[in-house]
Amino acid sequence: MTEFISTYGSLIVSMVLGALLGLSLYLPLMTGQLSLASPGFYALGGYIAAILSTTVFKSDSNSFSIWLLLIEMIIAGVVSGLLGIAVGIPALRLRGIYLAIATIAFVEVLRVISLNLEITGGAVGIFGIPQPFQNQIDYLWIALPLLIISMVLFYRLERIRVGRAFTAIREDELAAGAMGINPTYYKVLAFTLGAILAGVVGAISAHFLNTWNARQGTFDASIIYLTFVLIGGSRTFLGSVVGGMVFTALPEILRSLADTGGLPVWLAQFLRDGRLIIFGVLIVIGTIFFPQGLVTPDIFKKRQIKSR
Repeated sequence: MTEFISTYGSLIVSMVLGALLGLSLYLPLMTGQLSLASPGFYALGGYIAAILSTTVFKSDSNSFSIWLLLIEMIIAGVVSGLLGIAVGIPALRLRGIYLAIATIAFVEVLRVISLNLEITGGAVGIFGIPQPFQNQIDYLWIALPLLIISMVLFYRLERIRVGRAFTAIREDELAAGAMGINPTYYKVLAFTLGAILAGVVGAISAHFLNTWNARQGTFDASIIYLTFVLIGGSRTFLGSVVGGMVFTALPEILRSLADTGGLPVWLAQFLRDGRLIIFGVLIVIGTIFFPQGLVTPDIFKKRQIKSR
C-alpha cells in the first residue's frame, strides 16, 4: 500500500483536481454557454497563491501553514469571482462559437500579461512555492473534501430554482425569458461561480506543483478541460467528475504503454507527446456517438425505473 501511494499519490491528487476543473467548466455549460475561460481563472488563482506564499506569507522556516493556504484559496476565489463578473457581463452577450473565441482571447490576454510582468516571474514563472504538506498525497486532505462539497452543492443546485433556471436557459433562452427568467443574470452567475471554483483549484495546484508559470493557463488547457466535460457528460455534474478523473489519468496510462517496450519508436513517441491530438479525436468521436457524454441523467432514471 505504501508503495502504491508513493507511486500513484501525485496522480490521484491530480485526478481530483481535474474533476474540480471539469466542474468549473460545467457551470457555464449548464446555461448553454460554451465558455473556455476556466484555464485563465485557474492560472490567476495559482499566481495569487504563488505570489502571496513567496512574498506576503514568506517565512524563514520550511513549514507553511494550512490556514495560510485556506486564506489564499479564499482570496483567489474572491478575485477570480470579481474578474468573472467584469468579464462575464460583456462577454456573455455573445453565444456559441463567438463566446468560445472571446473566452479564448481572455485566456490569451492573461497569459501574455503574466509573461511580461516581473511579479509573475515572466516566462520563467515562480519557483520554490512553500509546501503545507510533507507528501503530495496529503493534498487530498484539501482537494478531496473540496470535491465532495462541490458535488453535494452541484447535486442540490440541479434541483433548486437556480439550477432549473440554468437548464431552462440552456434548452431555450427565449422561452426562459418569456417565463420571467433573467437570462443575463443567471448566465453571469454561472460564469462567476465557475471562475471562483477554477481560481480556488489554481491556488491548491500552485502549492501542489511547487512552481507556477504561464503554461498553466493556455488554449491547450482549454481543450483538455473541454474534453473532460464533453466526453464525460455535459448534462450532469457527475459526467464532469468522471471525465476529469479519467482524462487526467489517460496521459499517464498512454505514457506507461509507451514505456512498456515492444512498440515502434514512432508509436511510442506519439503516445507520449500526442495527448492533444488524441483528445481532439476523442472530442470528435464523442460528439458523434455520445452527444450527451458517457454519463447522462437517463442512466439514473432507467435504474430508478428498474428498481421500481
